Amino acid sequence: MPGDAQAAVKTAEAYYDSDDADRFYAIIWGGEDIHVGLYERPDEPIAHASRRTVAHMAARLSNLKPGARVLDLGAGYGGAARYLAREHGAHVTCLNLSEVENARNRTLTRDQGLGDQGRGEHGAVEDLAYADNSFDIVWSQDAFLHSADRAQVLAGAARVLKPGGELIFTDPMQADHVADPAALGPVYDRIHLPNLGSFAFYRAQLETLGLEDAGSEAMTGQLRTHYARVRAELEARRSELKGEVSDAYVARMLEGLTHWVTAADQRLLAWGVIHYRKPG
Repeated sequence: MPGDAQAAVKTAEAYYDSDDADRFYAIIWGGEDIHVGLYERPDEPIAHASRRTVAHMAARLSNLKPGARVLDLGAGYGGAARYLAREHGAHVTCLNLSEVENARNRTLTRDQGLGDQGRGEHGAVEDLAYADNSFDIVWSQDAFLHSADRAQVLAGAARVLKPGGELIFTDPMQADHVADPAALGPVYDRIHLPNLGSFAFYRAQLETLGLEDAGSEAMTGQLRTHYARVRAELEARRSELKGEVSDAYVARMLEGLTHWVTAADQRLLAWGVIHYRKPG
């Protein structure tokens, strides 16, 4: 893995392994799903909207049948994996760089009686130690933005998919028209990387890899709604976090969320479901 990619992995790993991040995501985001939600109203509970994203993505997949082998890249607390196992009978391998999150994932999976259908593994999404053509579905939610080598991530995902397999993911992205890095400087500073992916980037990379578009959809407004909702929840419950999350972390998070909302208002961001299929 190139040096830049290794540094990005270490930065993201240290962040998600921190006590502050773990408590923030467990308390404010609900502790199951850690990704952008699909909202029916702006004040909807974050956990409900986040689970709706999982259900929406799952409904798109023709390969999601009992016994399907799924690889979840950047699985976080494993909420999506448990949904796929419980509701669809899938067998899910969760790859995630945070061992703190992995430990919570394993505990929740065991406590929900799904231990034989889920496996949590520590690792980076740029370096997949799985055989070629071994998964029916590769799944990811809002994880690829942390990678400094997104092309390598996609190449690995394509390699491990079986012929006819499906790749489905979401990711906070920069709008296709963004050319000046300074326009998104505050957002790039939050992720400690010089850019984000884009619909155009992912489309070009996946088509170069020989995958076929299975009906990707842009839902950028949901990104803005989600970050505004998280910011409002954090402000409303700030006193509840005393002793759980440091004041400095909360202040930085509120500032960062404001940058995301502002960039979305300026139409500099994009978000949606990207769904491709490997020819079979």
